[in-house]
Amino acid sequence: MGGHHHEHSQGHDQSHAGHSHGGHSHAPASFDRAFAIGIGLNIVFVAVEAIVGLRIDSVALLADAGHNLSDVLGLVVAWGGTMLARTAPTKRFTYGLKGSTILAALANALLLMVALGAIVLEASQRFSDPAPTAGLTVSMVAGVGIAVNAITAWMFARGRKGDVNIRGAYLHMAADALVSAGVVIAGIVIWSTGLSWIDPAVSIVIAILIFWQTWGLLRETVEMSLSAVPRGIAYDDVDAALCGLPGVEKIHDLHIWPMSTTEPVLTAHLVMPGGHPGDQFLSDARTMLHDRFGIGHATLQVETGGDHDCSMADASTV
Repeated sequence: MGGHHHEHSQGHDQSHAGHSHGGHSHAPASFDRAFAIGIGLNIVFVAVEAIVGLRIDSVALLADAGHNLSDVLGLVVAWGGTMLARTAPTKRFTYGLKGSTILAALANALLLMVALGAIVLEASQRFSDPAPTAGLTVSMVAGVGIAVNAITAWMFARGRKGDVNIRGAYLHMAADALVSAGVVIAGIVIWSTGLSWIDPAVSIVIAILIFWQTWGLLRETVEMSLSAVPRGIAYDDVDAALCGLPGVEKIHDLHIWPMSTTEPVLTAHLVMPGGHPGDQFLSDARTMLHDRFGIGHATLQVETGGDHDCSMADASTV
């Protein structure tokens, strides 16, 4: 027992030495400028919308200003997550606060769901009691909204596949670009035809489109919160790669989970009856996990004795 503990801690120390080459921790940092510009643009736009809305007495514009204020909140939440993720580890938070990116992405998914509820509720009320729209003025202001939201979304577009927190920010802005586009279309159609039901109908269609995107974001962030194997990493492939290492007879207690939205963690017990293979083996194994699967934080425990069957869980039952 004592021998196993020693070997585990040795592997753990080695994994810390290898953290410097974990190539994913830099990804969110490069979006600082995008967050700053996006928040600035949206605050200015909200102010303009609110002022114009009050001047022309447009409920639609004031509602849209309130909705765009939720964009600012969404961007602040996502940026806060990436900023907190950079804090140094402490004795209480030994991984630092990297998990805050997962919480931020989850919060953004929930914010989007709340916003969707508000859009649908408002649209359903407008079917029975259409709000008067100052057609062209509303369309012109909303047209500026398309530009503001589309530019902000574009700044996050390149990071949306590799980081679910960035995807949350991207979706929030892309969704609002859609909403603004809907307002423009509805404003023009109502102005030319006088059919006021077009406005809530367009809102409902857009809400369905946003829900379809947001549902995937919500599912993935809930999975991450529950320490599921990150999407993009196949558990069986990692299992096979570790089993294929020289001298490894069996593996068990293989766990893969997300430390943050960009950094997966792995722990595993390797049964090696031939004896402890040495530090170079552990270093090579971690390099393989990093290069093949993008796992930059791996702790491997080597077991040489015959007491494997007494363990609580075999790999097949995990």
